[in-house]
Formats: sequence, C-alpha cells, structure tokens
Amino acid sequence: MPKIVPLRREGKPLLPEGEVDPFNLRAPLRTKPVVIALKGICFTVAVELMLASEVAVATENCRFSQLEVKRGIMAGCGATFRMVQRAGWGDAMKVLLTGDEFTADEARHMHFVQEVVPVGQEFDRALEIAARIAAQAPLAVQATMQNARVSLGQGWQDAYATIQTTQQYLYNTEDAKEGVQSFVEKRTAKFVGR
Repeated sequence: MPKIVPLRREGKPLLPEGEVDPFNLRAPLRTKPVVIALKGICFTVAVELMLASEVAVATENCRFSQLEVKRGIMAGCGATFRMVQRAGWGDAMKVLLTGDEFTADEARHMHFVQEVVPVGQEFDRALEIAARIAAQAPLAVQATMQNARVSLGQGWQDAYATIQTTQQYLYNTEDAKEGVQSFVEKRTAKFVGR
C-alpha cells in the first residue's frame, strides 16, 4: 500500500511500461492462462489477482475482502467490472460497497473461485489444473482465451465473427493434425505449438 499511494495520487500507472501486468488490464494481454492458489487472508490486491486469473482454487478457510471503500478509495485493478461480470450487479455491489469479508464458499457461489479445497491441497490442485491446461494445444488455448475476451469486451456477435477465420488457421496447424491422429490412434496428443 505505501508504494501504491504516491503513484495513485499522481495518476501514474502501478507498473512501468514494458512490464507484465499481473492484472491483465493493458496490452499486451497474457496469452498464457494463469491458475492461482489462494489460502488464508486474501484482501484487496489478492482478490484483484484472483479475478484476473483464468482459474482460481481456494482453501475452505480463505477470507476475502475488497475493502478499499473502508479506506476512502475504490478497487482499481479490475474488481469493479470483473465482479459484476461474474457475480452480477447485486452480489458485486454488496462486496464492493460494504468492504465486508466473504468466505471461500461465497466466492465459489459468485464465480470468483472455481474450486474450494481443504487446507494444504490448494497448490497441488492448482498445479494439477495448470498441468491439464498445459497438456492442451497451446495455439488452441490462446485462441480460446482471445475469443472469450472478445465476447466479454465486444459481445458474442463479435466473438462469433472471428471464429471461422480462427478455426481455419487452427485446423491447418501441426497440433490439429496431431489432435486428430492421437484420437484415431487412441493415445494422448503431443502438441508442439505449431
């Protein structure tokens, strides 16, 4: 917080240009998915990072709060729109406008986390999910994330308008050929990202 205050007061970005934005708010947007494991007390920036991730796993005893309003400021790294997208207006406003704590089960109900696990299993479960994603065709994973982002930002019609071109590209990759061949041969595909 002490490092953020002067930057916010001067209207400067939190991170210098050229550095990866962990909140995925400025170009270039990530092309690799992030799976996050959460445990213990997860307030403010931890919630923002959770919401910026593609998949979140939390321990059953996690405590969450987006408490900026209790400090005279507002959430500034995406929570104001990501919470509304995932939870709907009422649930998002309850969290954002009160700054009250919420549980892992409530975070799951609001689609902020995708799984709630016993304490001590969060990292292994997140790593398992990340490994399953990493085993997929990299170009297909990237295209899926990009198309989903277009849908969120511009609507499903714009996302659909790009599918034919994207599919034409993907169907002509080595990975698509490998995907079909692995299916025919009843084996796990070995993707190379081409």
